[in-house]
Amino acid sequence: MRNILVLSLLGAAALFGQSADTPLKLGDVVVTGTFRTRLYAWDWFEPSSGNNQYAYSGNLLRVNFTEKHAGWDWDAELAAPFLLGLPNNATAAAPQGALGLGSNYYSANSNSQYSGMVFPKQLFVRFKGLGPSEAGSLQIGRFEFNDGSELVHKNATLATLKRDRISQRLIGTFGWSDVGRSFDGVHYSYSKPATDFTFVAALPTRGVYQTDGWGWNRVGFGYGSFTRDWGHGNHAADTRIFMLDYDDWRHILKTDNRPAAVRAHDTDNIRIETFGAHSLHTFTTQAGTIDALAWGAVQTGRWGTQTQLAYALDFEGGFQPKVLPRLKPWLRGGFTMGSGDGNPNDSRHGTFFQVLPTPRPYARFPFFNMMNTEDRFGALVLRPHSKVTVSSEFHALRLSNPNDLWYAGGGVFQPWTFGYTGRATSGRRSLANLYDTSIEYRANRLVTFTGYLGHAQGLAAIEQIYPKGTNGEFGYVEAAFKF
Repeated sequence: MRNILVLSLLGAAALFGQSADTPLKLGDVVVTGTFRTRLYAWDWFEPSSGNNQYAYSGNLLRVNFTEKHAGWDWDAELAAPFLLGLPNNATAAAPQGALGLGSNYYSANSNSQYSGMVFPKQLFVRFKGLGPSEAGSLQIGRFEFNDGSELVHKNATLATLKRDRISQRLIGTFGWSDVGRSFDGVHYSYSKPATDFTFVAALPTRGVYQTDGWGWNRVGFGYGSFTRDWGHGNHAADTRIFMLDYDDWRHILKTDNRPAAVRAHDTDNIRIETFGAHSLHTFTTQAGTIDALAWGAVQTGRWGTQTQLAYALDFEGGFQPKVLPRLKPWLRGGFTMGSGDGNPNDSRHGTFFQVLPTPRPYARFPFFNMMNTEDRFGALVLRPHSKVTVSSEFHALRLSNPNDLWYAGGGVFQPWTFGYTGRATSGRRSLANLYDTSIEYRANRLVTFTGYLGHAQGLAAIEQIYPKGTNGEFGYVEAAFKF
C-alpha cells in the first residue's frame, strides 16, 4: 500500500504540480479539477478483540466542467473516490463497535478492502440576476452546500471564523471524508454585499463512507437563513438567523438511549425543526485583534414516537496579539454543548440532533460530535510564514448527561444505515482529553501538504467500554493538487 501511495503522489505531483496560469478550456467550457491523497494511521482505544491499529489510503479525484453565460451557467462535476487497503477486522462486538473510520469505510462498501466508483458530484443549472436589483440566483440540480457560509467577508478574521467555527455545524458536504455528500434540490439566494437571504430544499445523496454516490436517501430538509454583515470602524460583525426542517422517513432503527426492544418497535418518521442564530465580532485594538463568537439552536418536533426538545450552544473568544510578529499567534478558547437525554423511558427525546453536519472541523480526531457532549477547548494557531499554518488544540470532553450515549457520526449516508452510532457508558460522564496538532504547507496555489496527529486520553466513559486500553491516536498525511 505504501508503494501505491508513493506512486500516486509522484504521479499527481508531475501532473498537477506545474504552474497553470490559464485554465484548460474546451470551447467555452472551462475544465478544472482536484486530486487529494491521504495515508491514515489509526490506533483506536484498545478492544477485547479486533484490530484497532491499522493504516489505509483514501483518494479523491474531482473533475469539473462549467460554462458561464450572462444570465445563467451550468456545472457538471465528476468524482472518483478510491480506497486502498481498508482493514477487514477493525470491528468489535457491541458496545466497542467500529474501531476507527477504517471500519466505517469497510462496512459501507460491502466489506471490501479496495473500493472505487465514478459518479456525478455536481450537476446543476443556475439562473442569475433574478428579482429586485437582480441580486437573486436560483440553482437547480445536484450541488454542494454548507450552512453558515452564505455571506463571504472581506475581513480575514471573520472569514476564517465562519469557515472553521460556524460553517457545516448542521448541514455540510462532509468534504473531509474520502467521498463527501451532495444535495439534490433547489438553492435560492438573494445576496447583496452586506445582506443575504438563502433558501435550500434538498435530499442528501449517498456517499461520505460509501464510494457509490449515485443515489440519494429517503431524507429531506428545508433550510432558510438571513445573514447581515454589519459594524463600523474597528468593529466588524456578522449575524445570521436560520430555520431548518428535517424529515427522515426511512423507517429504520434509530440510535438513542432507549432499550433496544423499544427502539425496534419505533419506525415512525423523524421530523425535527431547528431554530438558531450566530453572531461573530472582531475588534481591532492597539494590542491586537479580539474576536467573539456565539452560536445557538433549539429543536422541536418528533423523534419517532417521542417529542423532540433539545438545544445546543457555542461561546468562543480569541486574541491575535501584535507580539511575536514573525509567528502571528492566534489564541482561542471556548465552550460547546449539545444537550443529552436524561430519561430513556419517558416520551421526550432530549438529545440534540446534529442533522447532516461535517463533524471533523469541530472534532479533528473524529470520535465524538456535538450530540450529548460538552467541549471545553483551547487553541493556538501560529503562522510563521505566508505558506505555513500550525494549529494545536486541547479539548476537555464529557457527556452532557450520563444517562445518554456517547455519540459519533455525521448523519445519513446510505438508506439502510442510521448515520450515528451511540455507546452506553453506564453512567460515566468524563469522556476524554484530546491533544492534537496540524501543519499545513501551501507550496503554491496548486499544491498543499497537510499533516495531523491527535492523541486522546480516555477517561471514565471510555474506560467503561475499553478497559484494556483507554488511549487512542489518529493521524494522517495529505497531499492536495489543483489543476
